[in-house]
Formats: sequence, structure tokens, C-alpha cells
Amino acid sequence: MKREDLPAVLEIMKAEFHKWHAPIVKLIAQKRRDPFSALICALLSTRTRDETTAQVCARLLARVSSPQDILQMDLRELEKLIYPVGFYRNKARHLKELASQLVGEFQGKVPDNLQDLLRLKGVGRKVANIVLAEGYNKPAIAVDVHVHRISNRWGLVRTKTPEETESKLAELLPVEYWRDYNRLLVAFGQTLCKPLKPLCHQCPLTQWCDYYRAQSQDFRG
Repeated sequence: MKREDLPAVLEIMKAEFHKWHAPIVKLIAQKRRDPFSALICALLSTRTRDETTAQVCARLLARVSSPQDILQMDLRELEKLIYPVGFYRNKARHLKELASQLVGEFQGKVPDNLQDLLRLKGVGRKVANIVLAEGYNKPAIAVDVHVHRISNRWGLVRTKTPEETESKLAELLPVEYWRDYNRLLVAFGQTLCKPLKPLCHQCPLTQWCDYYRAQSQDFRG
């Protein structure tokens, strides 16, 4: 895939997005409520299926709407609210620490810039960019395992780490697509472009895909 192919590819993905019925759709609805929701849901989603995270976020955000609410909640109650996300006990403690940091350093508000977001407990580049894109509607490229894998599978980038992928995509991807790139590729990766046995026979993007081209050549001999 080449840089000039991206607008056509991403417009096709936008048109196909809701047909995929991907697990990420319900989670996106929770993230886009406000920056605090985006931050909490992104942190809870680590090592947890999106279906589970979406249910837990809906339950938790029905009870809390600010860092102060988390600080006032008993730790055991918080653990019960976020169960069964992965490592829920550790995440409950981290949420408490994060809430304290937000109140103490940022007047209870979620920062709206990458530098300050990266200062927060447990926040790396992926989570920070999700907050900027989903919570603040700012151009940001959140690179998770799907984005890293598929961008390389297409042949759009040749990178070893998510950080390298983010940097390269920032050079290649038109800014107007930055916010959508994560959700589109995650949905695509969850349903069609799976890590093992991708459903290439159902994919509308094979004409641009280096992986499909290589597999077809191998099959032909």
C-alpha cells in the first residue's frame, strides 16, 4: 500500500465500519462522552476484551463522573464495579492514584495535551492519544496492536514497535484521518484482518494489501 492509496482505503473502511459489528463500537460510545470517560475506559481496556470493557465502563460511569467521585469511593467497591476487567484489583488502585493526581496537579481536570497526559499514572502514548482523539476531538493517532499489525501487513509501514508506527503514520496519514484511524483499524482487525487466518476472501481492500498479494503469489506457486 502506498501513501496515495490511503484516502480511498479509509473511505471504504468508513463505509463498511458498521457492517462489521465490531466489539469496539460500544466501547467508543463510552469513550466519547467526555475526556474523563475516554481516559477511564482506555485504562480499563488494557488486556481486556472490548465487550467486557464497554459493559464495565457503562456500569462505572453510571456511578462516577469525576476524579473526586473515585477518591470518595471505597476501594473494595471500586474493585467490584470494574470486575471482571483484567487485573481489576491493580487497576482499582491505579484509578485511585490517578484520581488523586488529577485533583492534586490538574484541578480535577483531564489534561488536553500529550505532555501532561503522559505524566499521569499508567498513561502511555496509546492511552494519551485516545484521550486526545476521543475525549477532546483533537488529531491524534492511537497505535495499539491492531493498528501496528495491520499497517505493517498492508505494507504501509515497516516498523518494529508501536512508537515507530505512530511516528511513521504521522508522516504518511492526512491529518483529517488521524482521529478515525484507530477505530477503523481496530474494528477491521477484530472482524476481518485477524492476527491468524485473516478473512481475505471477505476483505474489500485486497487490491491494496501487500500481505494478500504475497499470499496469492505463494499459493500460485
